[in-house]
Amino acid sequence: MKQTHVMILAGEASGDAHAAEFVEQLKLEQPDLQLSGMGGKAMRKAGVDVFFDSSIIAVVGLVEVLRHWGDIKRAMGIVKHRLDKTRPDLLILVDYPEFNLKIARHARELGIKVLFYISPQVWAWRPKRIHKIGSLIDHMAVIFKFEKQYYENAGIPVSFVGHPLVDKVKAGIDAQNIRMDLGISTDDKVVGLFPGSRHSEISRLLPLMFATTRRMQAREPKLKFLLPVASSLDFDDLSERCKSSGLDIIVTRDEIYDVIPCCDVIATCSGTVTLEIALLNIPMCILYKMSWLSYLIMSRLITIPYIGLANIVADKAVVKEFLQQDANPEAVSRELFELIENQAYRDQVKQGLKQVRDNLGAGDGPRNMAKLVLSLLDQQTS
Repeated sequence: MKQTHVMILAGEASGDAHAAEFVEQLKLEQPDLQLSGMGGKAMRKAGVDVFFDSSIIAVVGLVEVLRHWGDIKRAMGIVKHRLDKTRPDLLILVDYPEFNLKIARHARELGIKVLFYISPQVWAWRPKRIHKIGSLIDHMAVIFKFEKQYYENAGIPVSFVGHPLVDKVKAGIDAQNIRMDLGISTDDKVVGLFPGSRHSEISRLLPLMFATTRRMQAREPKLKFLLPVASSLDFDDLSERCKSSGLDIIVTRDEIYDVIPCCDVIATCSGTVTLEIALLNIPMCILYKMSWLSYLIMSRLITIPYIGLANIVADKAVVKEFLQQDANPEAVSRELFELIENQAYRDQVKQGLKQVRDNLGAGDGPRNMAKLVLSLLDQQTS
């Protein structure tokens, strides 16, 4: 009897992590599944045969995609060849829509069932593409409650599986112990610098974070600055860049959920990490920079007022966002000092972050996703 084969494609670090979580649940339910795909360290550790390392193509922005088009085209060729050769029983596409929807078209031509996990942001920009998405997939699994209605209204099969972070995001080791290991005292004020997990984010945000650090240290030399390095990045390279800046920045490999509670405030890239920080109730500000051409195009397409997921989920500006020219060291340092020194403002922000948690639902996302996968596989065989 042929072994049931599921192929999973994740194009960046967050997708790799989310895929690994539901894979672990899948393997508990059905250990004999054959699992292959494109991803990173997390998927590989969970037991997926990773045939292409997605960190090579984890870029954001239209111009940045063009610069890496050779790598992206090569990845598409490899994935399509694998689909042709192995004909999996189910293809699961995790986020990364521009790439994954092209692969979905190829899979449909081969008669392969397609499940898309973590919806493209049709509620944020290009809402009419929902019909194109529906023509390329068999089922959509969404992680925000408000997304389900969009697909139901378009007549596309959809399941709300819950956000995977609700269960996952919990402080691990006691923050004071981590601080002690990093040489930070109980009384020190700590500013977290979270430049992201993509190389393109690092290149745009790290110089801004260095300039902000320099400005803040000049005003308050006792401040500590803490920069966690994502697993998708080269730790030695980032450590050397921080050292070469001449700034006193503590660089760490510690788990992100241990690092976040060590911080009093955080300056962060946009995206999933803003939800992780919100779930741990640490005040933050969000930084966003991309090439001017990419931003010019994207700003004409976006239909919602926020960039950071924490604000999108809360449906209001819970934390300040600094975009493009507004993302400058003067403005960012001013906001971080306000969050550190103004207790009333700090409390207001923390109250807003609690609303983000409430709006994400009850959790159990990876298990719900695994159950959905198995039910789609059962439909294949029945």
